[in-house]
Amino acid sequence: MPNDEQGPDDFAQRTAAVEALPLPDRADAFSALHDELRTRLESGGTASA
Repeated sequence: MPNDEQGPDDFAQRTAAVEALPLPDRADAFSALHDELRTRLESGGTASA
């Protein structure tokens, strides 16, 4: 459920949720976050880090 209005707090919450997953599931979840961020950056989406 990506949203163009996601802010740093949402990203922090999503990262914390991924870190709470069992280890085998974390890699896929972090990969999905990475892909989403890369897509947003490549498309010129704004993100404050």
